[in-house]
Amino acid sequence: MGATVTSRALAILGAFDGEHRSLSLTDLARRAGLPLATAHRLVGELQRWGALAREPNGEYVIGRRIWQLGLLAPVQSGLRQAASPFLHDLYGTTLATVHLAVRDGLQVLYVERLAGHVSVPVVSRVGSRLPMHATGVGKVLLAYAPEEVRMEVLQNLTRITAYTVTQPARLLEQLRRVRAEGYSTTGEEMSLGACSVAVPVRSGDTVVAALGMVVPDLRRQLPRLVSALQVAAHGIGRTLAGDPSIQWK
Repeated sequence: MGATVTSRALAILGAFDGEHRSLSLTDLARRAGLPLATAHRLVGELQRWGALAREPNGEYVIGRRIWQLGLLAPVQSGLRQAASPFLHDLYGTTLATVHLAVRDGLQVLYVERLAGHVSVPVVSRVGSRLPMHATGVGKVLLAYAPEEVRMEVLQNLTRITAYTVTQPARLLEQLRRVRAEGYSTTGEEMSLGACSVAVPVRSGDTVVAALGMVVPDLRRQLPRLVSALQVAAHGIGRTLAGDPSIQWK
């Protein structure tokens, strides 16, 4: 059986990612693996529905209607709603960039971000996905992920900076310490000049998310940041556990 119209339309939407937020029709067709004429027809339909929008330069971007639908996803409407007051309190206390993230397969999905006052190179955006082994929130989520997920990640430890941990044994030891100590740290592993610290967010006994911060240096403020993160994570977890109507999966 050949590809269905639905699968072709989804391939076009799937051509966009964090590194490709704006694409020409030719690039869309190539990345979706479709003939140019087919891509042209489907892109037109998606644009009329609002799934795609065309920029003045002729390139296409994800449309507002997809964004509106995304806000209805439980990970957005439930987890973000529960976490919002605690994230703002954490930001107000530290003035650091604050992240809330969940695991999406073998990557970290960032569901909320509050930008800090201090100039630190931060590559994450709301809705973006990054490698688990190179981020603070990712190491937390990887530490509590199923064993098969950890094993698959360990087989593909790509180097992003000179400080990225790419040795499986070393990463496994870091994950063991995350579970023992209750927090993770990174030092310039995702981007130079940025360090991070993160803690798990639990609903009952289940780790459902990770809460983290990005700062220029952790050496003199790590205990204070870990304490602030743990207080906020506990509050988020208590809210999730206390209100069955909130969905986070």
